[in-house]
Order: sequence, then structure tokens, then C-alpha cells
Amino acid sequence: MPRKAGTAKSARVISPGHCRSLGATLEGDGTNFAVWCPSASCIELLLFSSVDDTDPRVVTLSSPIFRSTYFWHVRVRGVGAGQIYAWRVRRAERVYKFRSGNVAVGKVLLDPYGRRIVFPGGYRRMQGDNEQENLQMSAKSVVVDMDAYDWGLDTFPRHPFSRTVIYEMHVRGFTAHPSSGLAEELRGTYRGLVEKIPHLVRLGVTAVELLPVFQFDGADAMPGMRNYWGYSPMGFFAPHEAFSSDRSLMGPINEFRDMVKALHRHGIEVILDVVYNHTSEGDSRGPTYCFKGLDRSSYYILDPSGQFSNYSGCGNTFNATNPVVRNLILDSLIFWREQMHVDGFRFDLASILSRDVNGMPLANAPTLLDIDGNRRLADTKIIAEPWDAGGLYQLGSIAGSKWREWNGQFRDDVRSFMRGDPGVIKRFVCRLIGSPDIYNEREVDPQKSINFITCHDGFTLWDLVSYSYKHNLGNGECNRDGNDRNYSASYGYEGEIDNPEINALRFRQARNFMTLNVLAMGTPMIQMGDEVLRTQQGNNNAYCQDNEISWMNWDLTRRQQKMLDFTSAIVRMRTAFRPREERRHSSGMLDLALRSARTSWHGVRPFQPDWSDNSHSIGFSVYWGTYGIYAYVFVNAYWEDLTVEPPPPPRHRQWFMLLDTSKESVSHNFALHGINFHRVPLGTKMRVRSRSIIMLISPAV
Repeated sequence: MPRKAGTAKSARVISPGHCRSLGATLEGDGTNFAVWCPSASCIELLLFSSVDDTDPRVVTLSSPIFRSTYFWHVRVRGVGAGQIYAWRVRRAERVYKFRSGNVAVGKVLLDPYGRRIVFPGGYRRMQGDNEQENLQMSAKSVVVDMDAYDWGLDTFPRHPFSRTVIYEMHVRGFTAHPSSGLAEELRGTYRGLVEKIPHLVRLGVTAVELLPVFQFDGADAMPGMRNYWGYSPMGFFAPHEAFSSDRSLMGPINEFRDMVKALHRHGIEVILDVVYNHTSEGDSRGPTYCFKGLDRSSYYILDPSGQFSNYSGCGNTFNATNPVVRNLILDSLIFWREQMHVDGFRFDLASILSRDVNGMPLANAPTLLDIDGNRRLADTKIIAEPWDAGGLYQLGSIAGSKWREWNGQFRDDVRSFMRGDPGVIKRFVCRLIGSPDIYNEREVDPQKSINFITCHDGFTLWDLVSYSYKHNLGNGECNRDGNDRNYSASYGYEGEIDNPEINALRFRQARNFMTLNVLAMGTPMIQMGDEVLRTQQGNNNAYCQDNEISWMNWDLTRRQQKMLDFTSAIVRMRTAFRPREERRHSSGMLDLALRSARTSWHGVRPFQPDWSDNSHSIGFSVYWGTYGIYAYVFVNAYWEDLTVEPPPPPRHRQWFMLLDTSKESVSHNFALHGINFHRVPLGTKMRVRSRSIIMLISPAV
């Protein structure tokens, strides 16, 4: 049972406590509080009777008995779960102004290790300039009992990467739309996601990658806008309150756990998109609610003049190589793994974690290596976004062996080739076979590359084939925000149009992209809504669009239903043709996996591929001897139909048509699980439609 709090006013017995664990730790009949603040000479623990209390009990710590070098600590008897608290620096070793220097004297500060963050009715991002306003407007932390939850028989699915299909999604955006059919109080919540698990099961994905669920500041956006994506963390241990239908003190924590448990019951892993590269405190003009107030020169990378370095594009850069910050990151990861049962992490702008205190990249970054080699994270998935906003690009070179990487080159080269750009054929082929040009210099497995065509940051799949340019005016930044290099095409008309020919071509290209993404060597990731051709009306940076532009619309047109059927079929086709191969090669090196299959390349005639810069099509055949399957694929990115002669199948075998993306219906194209194949007679010359893909197979007799 949860251990209840005594009232803040009545809790009076204190003792020195310890710093063996940071944050608020329940111990018997009291709570131990500990925080790192090396520059303070006097620090206060504020105990509130409610979130709106502006007259807290103050526990003043100045005696050396409450300090162990850089750490302050105190045990308060009578304080238990549910106690709302904060820290405040009263005096520093040196005198600083209220909003400058290494610490912020007088500011109400969150606990960096706080498991729950609550907001008063008068919360304001910029908290006020005097202490009374600061008390009224500031967020606070909560003492929680993390053991007061029954996980039951929850187990981690532990899918190997070779069997993993990732679905990148936004917790709120998945069910916020009225068409979700959920009660209003469940829309956009962890509970709402649970209600839609059958959609994920039907789709066949094995993992969800949740956009940030750490407590973030929704006000961290342009005036009049809201931060929707959540790349604006206030703390690294607290789940986001607004995603919970239960706003009680333990509500968001337990509802998040309920969601994880429900996903695990259906064999679906939970990967968190985590942001350890910056916080929502912004630059010198931003608020001070935690890290700035405790020791900004340790928590952040500063330039020689003392200003915040901005390698994140969000105003500040977390100083990940500082030992205290590095420990905080590891403690946070271990917390979400062990206490919240998540299965993995995708690190936003992971390259920042390799920058030293001066912002210079380190070849063997200790933070990245610590994450890679930590024994308590040994069975978690760790995925890097291997670049940052300061120009550091580390695709193929993130420190450590366990890391997988978002492969931005896969996205760009596949988009470019399928659009019909010249000079891309060799790069396109490399992307299909695991990007050996990027990864073969290091010993990696075939799933090192996380393949994606679209993600939250950029066009949706339907917008990729409907817009040639970004349309971000609604973000309030005069269309200056968002990526200008999208490798997209509108095929004759910018945006939505009621033209059957253009829409048929767009739909065909969408099927092509989904096919290539799911079937290429590597681990595929699908963006939420691409399976139903979700549109953002050309907005490729919808971070501030908490509305129908970003939400999943569950009222499907006939075309959207067909795309859902197609995506489900292609995902299941990937898993259906991998079991024996995965047992032998899932842990093998990329070059071994490539050698294990006999591959031949073809043009419109067998064994005559066109590698010139003007080539817009390629065929290849693959034979897996241990699997007994021979397959032939032809990708036609040309704007005209091509007559193609497939290579001969192995002796005494026949070709059967498995896939033709020129056809909208999937009922007869996917010859799986007992559905009859369509035989292709030997010597047949096939017409491959413009901008389409065919796949033939010759199974063992």
C-alpha cells in the first residue's frame, strides 16, 4: 500500500540524511531528500500542503551536517508519498544576481530526480520576478512511492531487431481526434492508446516508439502556439501529466504503466523517444525552474562569454560529458527500464552526447559508451539519431557497438530515386541491402540501420507525394522553419486535388515507399498515420500543431482503407519470410548476411543492370539456400512503363507473382498463407507499370 504523507506543516523532525540516492526516497516513517548544488552555501527544502500553497514549510540547510561535498541532503520524519516539494537556493558561495550567475538565488526549483511534476493553477512559464510570484507560478515535485504498483505477470517481449517493425507515434495525436470513437476523457491519453491496440496488432508492428513522454512544457513555442511534439523536457523521470486521464498525484505514473503492461500482453515493445540534449529552460532569456538554478555551468555547455551554446537548435545544450549529468542520464534510463518497464530508447540528437564541455566532439564519447555498455540496460534497444543541429553528423560512427541508428541516407536516397532523380542508382541499391557503404567498415549486424521514409520531423507519406515544397505558414514563423530539402514531388499539382490520374500515381508511389521501407535490409520504422495516408496539409514541421493537422483521423476513405490493408500485408510478408534466416544470421555481421544470399543484378534483360547516372530502374534476384526461396524484384522508378524479362528461376521451378504495387487491391497480390499464387510462364516478358514494383518468388517444391 502507498505510504501516506503527513501534512507539510506538522512534519518537524529532521536529521542529516544522505546522498546515496538523489531525489526524494521513502525510508520508513520519513523521506530522504538529496540534491546536487555545489555553489550553494544555504539551501532550502520547501514543503507544500497543496500545489497552490504559497506559504510552504521551509527546511533550511546550511550546517555542514547536511552537506557532503557537492550534495545537500536531509531526512524529514513524517513526510511520505504525496508530499509536494521544491528546492530553493538561499545563499551561494559567491554573490550572483537573481537571474544570472551559476545558481539562481530565490527561485523555486524542481528536483532533477523528481518522479512527478505538478502545476499550480497560476502556473506561468516565466514564473515571476519576486519570490511570492515565483511560489505562485512555479511547478513543483512530488514524493512518490514507486513500489505501490502491481506489475502482475508482465514480461518484456524482447523481439530481436531482425523481427522488429517500429511504429513511431504520438500518444496524444493517436487518439485525440473525435473520430477515434473514444470518450472525451480518454482521447489523447495513455488509456486511449490502450483502446487502440487492436489497430497496432492488425498492422503487425512489434514496437511503438513514443514521441517524448517526459514531462514537457507545452508553452515552449511561438506566441499563441503550443508545443505538441514534446521535445521540451522539464524533467527526465516524470511522465507527462497531460497524457493521463487520471491527474491524481500517482495517476500519470500508474496509467503509463498500465499502457506498457497492455502493450506487452499483445507482444508489442515500448520504445521512448528521449531528449537528453537540451531542456525547456531555453537560453538566457528563458525560464529558470531547475537546472539553471542549481548549477548552469555544469548542466549546460556555455561559450567563453558564459552564454548558452545552442547545438540543439532549442536555445541550450545539455552538458552530457559532465559526470553528474552523465549519471543523471544513466539513472533516468535505468528508472524507465526498471520502474516503468520500457523496452528501449531512441535518443533525439544523440550526437550532442559526444560533445565535451567546450562543445567539441569526442571520438570515444564516455556518455555514449556508458549507455552502450551499462549492464542494467544490456537487454534494451538503444537507437541514435546520429546528428545534431550544430552540424555534427555521425551516421555510421556513433561510439559503441550496440547502438542502432536512424538512417537519414536511406530516407533521402530512396526518396530521390523514386522521384526520378538522376545519379542515384548506386546509392539506392546500397540502401536496400543494409547500407554497406556506411556500415561495412565496422563489424555490425544487418539491422544496424533503422530504415524510414518518413518520421514526425518532415512530410507524412501522403504529403511526400502531394507537395513539392513545405507549407508551414501556420506555425507563425513565415515558413522559415522546417527542412527545405524534402526530395518530394506533387506530380502535377501542389496539394490535394480531385484528379483520378494524379491521385492514382500518388497512391502507387505511397505503396512503393512502404514496400521498400518494410522489405529492405535493416529495421523498418513506419510513421503514425502513414498506413492510412494521413496528411498535414504540407506542413513538415508540425511541432506546434496540436490539432487535426497532427492528429490521426480514424474516419477512413476507401483509398485509406486500401492503404491500411496494403501496409498490414507488406508488414506480415516481411515477418513471414524471415524465421529460418533470422535464426542463422540475426546476430551475424552485415557482410556475412550479404554473402549468405546469392544475389544477381538485372536490367530490363537478365544480368544486364544499368548502373549509369541515367538509370531509373533496377532488378535483382536473391537466393537463400538455407531458406529454399528464390525471389526476383524489379523497381521501376521511370515515368514510363517498361517491358522486363525476368531471369530464369532455378531448375525445375516456376516463377509466381507475389506483389505488384501498380494494383491497388491486395486481395490477390499477396500470395501468403495458402492464397493461390499467380504463375508466370517461363520466358514471359512482363510489362512493369511506370513507378511501380513487382516481386516474383520461386518457393521450394
